[in-house]
This record gives sequence, structure tokens and C-alpha cells, in this order.
Amino acid sequence: MTARILSGREVAAAVRAEVADGVASLAASGRAVGLATLMVGDDPASAVYVRNKHRAAAAAGMASFDHHLPGDAGRQAVEAAVDALNADPAVTAFIVQLPLPDGLDAAAVLERIDPGKDADGLHPVNLGRLMLGRPGPTPATPTGILRVLDHYGIPVAGSRVVIVGRSFLVGRPLAVMLGLKGRDATVTLAHSRTPQLADLCRTADILVAAVGRPRMFGPEYVRPGAAVVDVGTTRTEEGLVGDVDFDRVAEVAGAITPVPGGIGPMTIASLLLNTLWAAGMPGR
Repeated sequence: MTARILSGREVAAAVRAEVADGVASLAASGRAVGLATLMVGDDPASAVYVRNKHRAAAAAGMASFDHHLPGDAGRQAVEAAVDALNADPAVTAFIVQLPLPDGLDAAAVLERIDPGKDADGLHPVNLGRLMLGRPGPTPATPTGILRVLDHYGIPVAGSRVVIVGRSFLVGRPLAVMLGLKGRDATVTLAHSRTPQLADLCRTADILVAAVGRPRMFGPEYVRPGAAVVDVGTTRTEEGLVGDVDFDRVAEVAGAITPVPGGIGPMTIASLLLNTLWAAGMPGR
């Protein structure tokens, strides 16, 4: 293995310490910070993610509120729960855990969140602010990716970045964030149907894999010495694996994020950052 390992756990620990300092500073001035989650149904993976979010919030000194609705909850019940969180003064910010059960309109639920309490940074108002380069909560996973690149000194300005995956959770907002003034990357947003995808990926100084196909990206997708960011997470019989064939790509890349332990921990850390921002701390 030749690639440098970009550990998200290490960076997340630094971010959590930063958040804990901010929470303590606010507490000293009489302001409490609270993060809430709303989960609908009993998806096992979602349950693990929610538990991890509450542990991280508690470790940072935040109040933590867990709201759970049954899987057969209807639209009105979910909307009422969102409205209650919007109105609760103890809740600084909150998330609606995705995916929602079939039959519920996730977009409509997300739009119902008060943009000022949007811990995920996915409300259309906040995505619009991102497009305009204005302050606001930013999507958690792309924010975590940028923090990892910054922490390890991976050059972004002047770099050619290829992002494979165009979801509103990762690919599209990350492309905007990398192209903003001050980041100054040249970004290509590709997807699984892009012709000659491997050839395009080999032009990248930074390759971001975010399509949700386990081990899709082998060494033939990677320019020697490039940084590879693996956002994919798929549960298999052998455990959690990413979109990148880690062992083979690590022989070619200059730097690589592992799965698990790469971008996953940074998503939760970024939720805490957004919650701290919602409480009034500067920095976005």
C-alpha cells in the first residue's frame, strides 16, 4: 500500500472538540444547545446512525432529543412532529432521518423544517443560500469531505475534481462548494451513465466516489498520486464496504479515505457544526 490514509475519525475528533468548546462558550452566556432527531419506522441502519448522533451530541455537551414514530405513521403525524420540533425552544436544530418509509414524501417533509433549525443543511432555502455563497448551514457530508481535505492539506484550489454521483445529499452540493470563490477547484460532476467514465476519472487530482455501488472504482479509474474520497457505504456479508476497491486503489492513489472510518464520522461531526451555527456561533 502506497496511499496515505485520510482518517475521518481523526478529523471528526478535532471537530467535536471544536464544537464542545463552542457549546461551553454558549453555556457560559446562558444559552443551551439542543440537537433533536425524528425517525419514522425501524430501519436498523437508521437506528444505528441516530444512536451515534445522540452519543456525539451528548459528548459535545449538547442536549439530545430522540423522537420516534412508527413505520405506519401517516403524513399528518409526521408533519405534526416536525412542526412541534420547529416550535420547541429547547431544540436548536434537528434532522429527519432518511430514508422515510414508502408512501411519505421526503422532499415535502424536509421543506417543512424551519431553515434556521436545519441540522442537515438540506432545506431548499439553505441550498439556495449555498448556491449564492451566503452564510448558512451546509449539507453535512460535503462539509465533512472539505474538512478532511483541509485537515490533511490536500490542495483544492487549482485542482481538477471529478465527483461521480449527482445526489442532492452529496454530489450536487459538493460540486458547488468546491467551485466557490476561495475553494477555486475546477469540478466535473459525473454519474454512472457518463461515457468513458474511467477515462474521465483518471483526469482528476481529487476523485470523489458517491454512487452507492460497492467496489465499483478500481485502479483503472485513478490517476497515480490522486486523492480518492470514498463516500459510498454498502453493508455486505463481509461488513461495510465503499464504492472504491480500497486495497487495489490504495496501490495507485496518493491518498484515500477508508470505509468505514472515513467520511462517515465526518457527517455526524458536521451535523454538530450546523447545530452550533444555529445556536448563534459564527463561522459559516
